[in-house]
Order: sequence, then structure tokens, then C-alpha cells
Amino acid sequence: MASDILILDISECDNSSKVAARLNHTASVNDEPLQTNPRDRSGSKRWWLTLLLGFCVWTLLGLSFALSTYLGALQDGGHISWNRIASGYLADFYLWGMLSPLIFKMARRYELRARFPRNLLIHICLSIALSFVVLSAASPLVWYFGYVNLVRNPTLAILWRNNAFSIYYFHQGLTIYWTTLVVAHALYYYRGLREGETKTVQLAAQLARAQLQALKMQIHPHFLFNTLNSIAALLHKDVEAADRMIARLGDFLRLTLKRSDTQTIDFAQELKFLKCYLDIERTRFEDRLTVEIEVEPQSLNVAVPNLILQPIVENAIRHGIARQTSSGQITIRAFKEGERLIVQVEDNGPGLRTNPNGTNAGIGLSNTRARLKQFYGEDYRFEIANAAERGVIVTLEIPVVEGASER
Repeated sequence: MASDILILDISECDNSSKVAARLNHTASVNDEPLQTNPRDRSGSKRWWLTLLLGFCVWTLLGLSFALSTYLGALQDGGHISWNRIASGYLADFYLWGMLSPLIFKMARRYELRARFPRNLLIHICLSIALSFVVLSAASPLVWYFGYVNLVRNPTLAILWRNNAFSIYYFHQGLTIYWTTLVVAHALYYYRGLREGETKTVQLAAQLARAQLQALKMQIHPHFLFNTLNSIAALLHKDVEAADRMIARLGDFLRLTLKRSDTQTIDFAQELKFLKCYLDIERTRFEDRLTVEIEVEPQSLNVAVPNLILQPIVENAIRHGIARQTSSGQITIRAFKEGERLIVQVEDNGPGLRTNPNGTNAGIGLSNTRARLKQFYGEDYRFEIANAAERGVIVTLEIPVVEGASER
């Protein structure tokens, strides 16, 4: 442990803000400037990017097919015009690119995995119809904007007949349609997997939050019942002490209810909560309870689960201090070792007679262990053991998260 340790005394609960000021490590929540939703500005950009990407893809496909045909003709010793081949293929593929949103829509509406025979027949008919439409529309485009072989196609009508009823071009159109359909199904399937994974993660996070909230809600009535029992006992022998305990209880409940939805807080804030609880117990035990807090300053800004120390200290008081007639002392230490925060709560009570591992601990420690598991999985250490000389020492070790605001 580092030698730079702050030893704190426990004074009144309403002076907890002064203790935090002395530590000079209490967290402050910085106001973040409001930002506009980036989706409003990125919607048009995304549309243009999609259009540009589609144009590039269909252009590359058209040029690739044209180059394959051109190189094949040169290898066979034929003489063919590159401009004629490229213009013809680009006309076909640009038309298929314009029809691709329709194919994607039909892929979603008539998915092949659902009602396979019927939807397969629909796509077969649609592929034939669209192939005929593309070949028919490509003929005038090539005639007016392309490079037509006028020897073979002296008129537009002959060009249309040679293209629209060509087995080669028709087979090419069917291939393009079914390839586009497969790509659409693959994208929809991938998107469905991602959405399913996202929903699974969201449900898991919601379940974890619900479990953490349920565990924390069990701690509040457990502590409240014990405190009310102490107040009831004091009413018969010390009315003023009972009145002070009620006031301290009100202060503590205000602090806890104020952050009832907060899952993690800075360790400095956790000490403020703990201080209010200790004021209640000091009223109950009077001079029989001494508390010493040794805190390394570097540990004050580490994020910890909200209300994680109170059940540990309460367990030390109930099973350590309350069972002895002599003065009891509780020492709370906190320090960092690398990227780990280590917190120790030690009492000078009678120690453990059975259950050294705390497997059958009460609701406070059981819920503490469960909350740590929800927060950190297996990346934590929570041990209960007899101290070196006398009493019990509880050791809590968690990963360091620096400068985390309350959340």
C-alpha cells in the first residue's frame, strides 16, 4: 500500500460535504452541450453514397463482362469493337442496376425460405419478365447512344429482335437477376442476424439492470428493518438517542433515494453514504464503536457499485462489534494496486468460527457478492477471512474505472 494515506474521522452526517471537500476528490458531473441528431444530416449523404456505390458496382460488372467477351473474341482471332461491346454491356447492366431496388423489394416480400414453391415460381416468372424488359429497353439505348453493328442490325427493329429473342442475352439476364436475388437474401439474412444479436444484447443488459436493481432493493429494507429495531430498543432507555438516530436515518434515506437509480458512483461519494450509516450506528453504540478510514487519495475517483460498502460494514457491526461488551473498532482501507481497487473492512470482533468463505452469509453479503458478479462477471475478488490478530477482514477487489460520472 502506498504511504500517501488519508486517515479520516467520522463526524456528523450533515458535515459529509466538508469531508468530501477535505478530500478534494469528489466527482463533479460536467454539463455536456446539447448536440443535434446526426441522423438528420447524414440521411441525404447516406442516400448519395448508396447511389454512388451502386453505380460503381454495376459499372464494374458491365466492364468486367465486356472485357471477358472482348478478350475471348481476340483469343479466337475475331475482330470486334471494344466500344460496341462495352456500350452494349453497360446498357444492360445499368438497366439491371435501376431494377435492383425492385428485386431487393421482391426478395423481402417473397422470401424463398417462406412458402418456397409459390415464391420460387414468382421469382422465376419475374426473372423472365424483367429479362425481356431489360433486353427490349437496351436495344433503343444501344441504337441511339451506343455503337451498333449496322451490317448485322441495319434497323432498330432488327436489333431489338436479335437482342430480345437471343438465348445468350436472355440467359445472361436470368443470371443477373438470380445473382442479385441471392445477394439480396444474403444481405437480409445478415441484417437479421445483426438485429437478433443486438436485441439479445439489449435484453441481456435490461435483465442485468433489473437484477441489479432487485438486489439493491433487497438491501434497503434489510438495513431499514435493523435500524428500526435499534430505534425501538433505544426508545425504552434513551429517547434523545433514538431521536438522533431517526434524524440520521432520514438523512441517509434522502441520500439513497436521491440516487436510487444510480448504479455506480465515485468512491468518494460511496464514503459519504457510508458516513451517514456510521453516524446511525455511533448513536446506537455510543462510545463502544470506533471507526477509522484509511483511504489512498488516488482511489477516491474510482467508480464503484452504489451502496456496496454499507452491507459489508453492517455485517462487521452486527457479527463483530455487537457480540462483544468491550469497545469495538472497524477499520476501512482503500488503495490501488495497478489497475485494481482494493477495499478492506476489518473489525476486532470474535472472528469466524465457521463458514470462513462466507458461502452461507446473510442477505447483505450474499447480495453484495451477487451484485459484484453482475457488474464484473468473474473479474472481481470478494473474500471473508479471520484477521491476523483478532476479528474478521473482508477484502473487495475490483477493476479500476477512473473518472466515471454517476450513472
